[in-house]
Amino acid sequence: MFWFREQYGRAELAFTDGSSDLAPPDRGLREIPAAFGVERVAIMRQVHGAAVALADPDAVPTADALLLDRPGVAAVVRVADCVPVVLADATAPLGAVVHAGRVGMAEGVIAAAVGALRDRGAQQVRAWIGPHACGSCYEVPEAMAHEVDALVPGTAATTSWGTHSLDLGAGVAAQLRALDVAHTAVGGCTIEDERFHSYRRQGAAAGRFGAVLALREAGDAA
Repeated sequence: MFWFREQYGRAELAFTDGSSDLAPPDRGLREIPAAFGVERVAIMRQVHGAAVALADPDAVPTADALLLDRPGVAAVVRVADCVPVVLADATAPLGAVVHAGRVGMAEGVIAAAVGALRDRGAQQVRAWIGPHACGSCYEVPEAMAHEVDALVPGTAATTSWGTHSLDLGAGVAAQLRALDVAHTAVGGCTIEDERFHSYRRQGAAAGRFGAVLALREAGDAA
């Protein structure tokens, strides 16, 4: 189920491959508790905005960033071309998963999530940027490319066939640098790589893959 997995401080994260659709109800979500040693899973209703909600397995908040502050629960973000981002603090049981699409990125969802973590005491936040539609493939109208780039400089790009595009991963990375957050790009273009679901490639039939974050009790083995 998981093709990339890493531990950082008291956080454990993974990016799933396209074999486990994370649109509930599904097999992928049901496998997460056993895979991560948690009791329950928290998801959100993603709407391409910048709202941050607290992860709650008893609710499905409308948000594009889910803040996790307790062990025993895994937080999940689902994507199919947008950028999945995981944030974790090395010194405290705090983290977040973020859905950074074109609109949410431009509206500041990354800054909102990092700010929410720091407001709760996070001091050493690190980020992981997951697979997403790359700038060589994510074609958009010229006006849209200029509009987004004006809000997030460095996002405008050019497709491999010479038309205007957006590199959302580059935009997210630029925002993280401005926030003094170190980041790791996990890599992979969802449009090019058939391991991943892609709305651009598959249309309405596309499923979702995603990222998972779980926190550990102090003293648990890393």
